[in-house]
Amino acid sequence: MKKSVNLLAAAFVITGLSLNAFATNGDNMIGVGPTSRAMGGTGMAAPQDAISAIFSNPAALGQVKGDSFNFAGTWFAPAVKATVVSGMAGNWKVNSKDQPYAIPAIGLATPVNDRFTFGIAAYGVSGMGVDYRNMDPMKTNTKVSVMKFVPALAYKNGALSYGAGLDIDYQAADFGKGLSHGYALGLRLGAAYETEKWNFGATYVTPQNVTHERIYDFDGEGAMGSFNGYDPLKLENPAQYGAGVAYKGLDKWLFTGEVKYLDWGNADGYSDFDWESQTVFGLGVQNKTTEKLTLRAGWNYGKNPVKEHQNFNPMGTTDVQGMAMNTFGYEYFRVIGFPGIVEHHLTLGAGYEFSPKFALNVGYKKAFSTTIKEVSSDGTLKSELSETAYDFGLTFKF
Repeated sequence: MKKSVNLLAAAFVITGLSLNAFATNGDNMIGVGPTSRAMGGTGMAAPQDAISAIFSNPAALGQVKGDSFNFAGTWFAPAVKATVVSGMAGNWKVNSKDQPYAIPAIGLATPVNDRFTFGIAAYGVSGMGVDYRNMDPMKTNTKVSVMKFVPALAYKNGALSYGAGLDIDYQAADFGKGLSHGYALGLRLGAAYETEKWNFGATYVTPQNVTHERIYDFDGEGAMGSFNGYDPLKLENPAQYGAGVAYKGLDKWLFTGEVKYLDWGNADGYSDFDWESQTVFGLGVQNKTTEKLTLRAGWNYGKNPVKEHQNFNPMGTTDVQGMAMNTFGYEYFRVIGFPGIVEHHLTLGAGYEFSPKFALNVGYKKAFSTTIKEVSSDGTLKSELSETAYDFGLTFKF
């Protein structure tokens, strides 16, 4: 237990790390940690470590045996390209100049007694951004990132388990006018049921809302000399609902599947910029190839949540949280500044157990190129996004 306390202290230190990262289902990562992400982001029914258990379903913490500590990192490399043909914003085509991002994650699980398991995790869970300042006359440069710190507790009663985690969020945003940040609290609740061959899991995450003060001049008052040129924006991590299943009835094999509902359409900020709610499907497979080597693969799909508005009126206005935003600027902000549009993801991974107390896990994710394009009387706005990510993780058992 003393080692667990020391590792818990390290967790607080690592949560201080900041990140800006593109993500995958809208602007949420498909999963956290190399084992979950290598299996299509699944983990609600049969997580393989403390990180994926707390993120996917805190009720499944009891499946993590003994005292366990995980450290993971993701090297995330989005490729974003914009094409603009416009009388208002010029004619240009360029790749975003954002550099790849390093995203940390840690997780700790420790049994309290035969029925209770305590866990704690810290990870980057969502984000997006582009940087077109070298080419774009409008100097588009956007960043949003969310870091979560989550203590959690699971209770096991026979085959049925319940779990709850407290989400402590740090959200940072910069739309080219300076950094704004804030904090939010939320809950993630879960249930799990285990049989000899099947595992089942379900989870719910409450929405978590941050108000970013003085983040952007949405209504253009600053251009008219007003002292109120920088407006606030409420930006909400959406409510999430999910259910998962795992089959472990074949020797050395594990098959997982799950469905999640991300309620972008009712989340402040995202709903204002006309994102629709998204249903996400994940599939994963794991094979214990040798006594020490485990291979993993998966697939993840969620329809692009950013709606297309063809033939919009560039001279009109659109309401954004009570502010009248010029419609051309509104569409430019949506399509060029925040194209969280990728849909299909292929994932691969492997784990190697050097000893019963130490294992290494690695993973690879490819989000295939997706395009959003709007045409109006002013011209064309187009963004194209694909993603590549490399994961690694270390697991220590005590």
